[in-house]
Amino acid sequence: MKRISLFRLLLLAVLFVGSVATMSAQKSAKREFRGAWIQCVNGQFLGMGTRQMQQTLSYQLDELQKDGVNAIIFQVRPECDALYKSDLEPWSRFLTGQQGKAPSPYWDPLEWMVNECHKRGMELHAWINPYRAKTKTTTALAQNHIAVQHPERAFNYDGQLILNPGQPENRKYICKVVQDIVRRYDIDGLHIDDYFYPYPVAGLPIPDDAEYAKYKNSINNRGDWRRYNVNLFIEQLYTAIKEVKPWVKFGVSPFGIYRNQRSDPKNGSATNGLQNYDDLYADVLLWVNKGWIDYCVPQIYWEIGNKAADYKTLITWWNRYAKNRPLFIGEDVERTVKYPDPQNPNSHQLPAKHRLHQQMNHVNGTVLWYAKAVVDNMGNYGSVLRTSYWKTPALPPLMPFLDDKSPKAAKKVKARWSAEGYHLTWKKPSGRKWGDQVNRYVVYRFEKGERIDLNNAEKIVAVTYDTRYKLPYNGGHKGYTYVVTALDRVGNESKGVKRKVKL
Repeated sequence: MKRISLFRLLLLAVLFVGSVATMSAQKSAKREFRGAWIQCVNGQFLGMGTRQMQQTLSYQLDELQKDGVNAIIFQVRPECDALYKSDLEPWSRFLTGQQGKAPSPYWDPLEWMVNECHKRGMELHAWINPYRAKTKTTTALAQNHIAVQHPERAFNYDGQLILNPGQPENRKYICKVVQDIVRRYDIDGLHIDDYFYPYPVAGLPIPDDAEYAKYKNSINNRGDWRRYNVNLFIEQLYTAIKEVKPWVKFGVSPFGIYRNQRSDPKNGSATNGLQNYDDLYADVLLWVNKGWIDYCVPQIYWEIGNKAADYKTLITWWNRYAKNRPLFIGEDVERTVKYPDPQNPNSHQLPAKHRLHQQMNHVNGTVLWYAKAVVDNMGNYGSVLRTSYWKTPALPPLMPFLDDKSPKAAKKVKARWSAEGYHLTWKKPSGRKWGDQVNRYVVYRFEKGERIDLNNAEKIVAVTYDTRYKLPYNGGHKGYTYVVTALDRVGNESKGVKRKVKL
C-alpha cells in the first residue's frame, strides 16, 4: 500500500470532523459485531519485554473499549509457531525475537489476552494462519518446528514455506493444534484469514505434482482438486472445533473478491482483481452455504470508487451472496481515511461506508484492519466511533444455528455497599448443558418512571463477564431502575431482573 500524504490525511480529518457534526443521529444497533485485528506478524511487538508488551496491549484494549469495540481478533500463530504455551509448536519469534525462545519474564499472551478482554466485556477470537510455516522475513526455524521435523510436508514459494494443503497429514496436524488451543483456553472464537494456497506469483507454479498424482481422487482439473483439499480442511476444522467446545465460533476472513464477472458472468462481481475461487482455491460461498463456518469477514479493503474493486460493488455483492451465515465487513482504516467521499469531498469515506453498512440487510458488523490504526486515531476514525457510530455498547449477533435457547435469569440481584463502593451484584444461574451456561451479563439503566425497553441499546451501561457492576453513586437523591440480563456462550439473552436504586 502506498504511504499516505500526511498533509492530505490531516486536511481530510479536519474537514471530516465538520461533516460528522452535521450528520443526523441514527439509533444504535443492539446487536453488532465490532471487531479489531491485533496482529503480531508486522513486528509491532519485537524488542518489547513482557512488561512493555502488556502495557502496550492494555493501552490498546482500553482505547478500543472506549471506541465501542466488542471483539478482539488476536494473532497467535503466524507461522506454525505460538504466542501461547504449546507442546506442539515453538514460541514465536514475533514475541521474543527468536523462534523457540520463551518470553522472560514468563507469560502466556493468549491466556493474558483472554482475561484482559473479558475484563473489558470483549470477546477474544484466537487468530491462526493455518498453512503458512515461514514468512519471508524469518531466517531460522526452531528444531521442534513442523517444517524442520517434516520438511517433506512443506514447500517453498516465493520465500515462504507453506504446509502443503494436498497432504492429508497437514489437515490433521492443523486440527490437532486448533483443538489444543480450544481445549486449554477460554476463547470465544477461532479465526483464520485468507492464506490457503499461496498468493500466486507470475511464472512460479505451486509444486504439488506428487500430491496431485497420489491424492487426485479422480479429479482431473488441478484447480478443482486444490479447492477440494481446502474444502476438506474447512469442514474438518469446523468439526474439530465443535467436538471440543460447540460454542466456540469459527470465523473466516477471505480476500475481498470471490470471483470476477469475467470468470463467472452469472455470479461474479463487477471487479477485476485476485479471486478467492480461482487464485487461492478458496470456495468461500460453499463454506457459507454448507454451514462450515459461523461467520464470514471478507476483506473489502478498497475505497469507494476503486476502478478494479469498488467498495460499494463488493459490499453489495457479499450482502447478496453470503447471507447464510453472519456477515461482517473487514475495513481498512488507513485507506478509508486516505480517500475523500466521492459525493462529499469535504469528508473522508467513513460516513459513506457507514451508510452503506446501514443499507445492507445482511451485514451484521465490522472488523477493523488494524487495531493500532484505530488506537492512533488515524483520521479521527476512533473519535467518531466512540462519539457517534459505536457510542453505545452492542451485544454479539445471534447465531441460532449454534443455539437459540435463552438461558436462565441472573439470581439475587442486589444493590449493596462494600469497601470498594456501591455495587449492583448478582449470582450466576445454573445451567447443566453448554447451551444453558451463562458466561456474561448485560446491565441496563432507566430513569425513574421511564418505560423498561431492553431493545434500546442506548440504555446499556455495561456488558461484563463479572457478577457485579459499580454504581455511580452521587448522594442518593435520584432514583433509577437497573436491569440485569444473562447471556449464554453464543449471546442468547435471558429475561431481565429489575432493581431500583437511588444514586
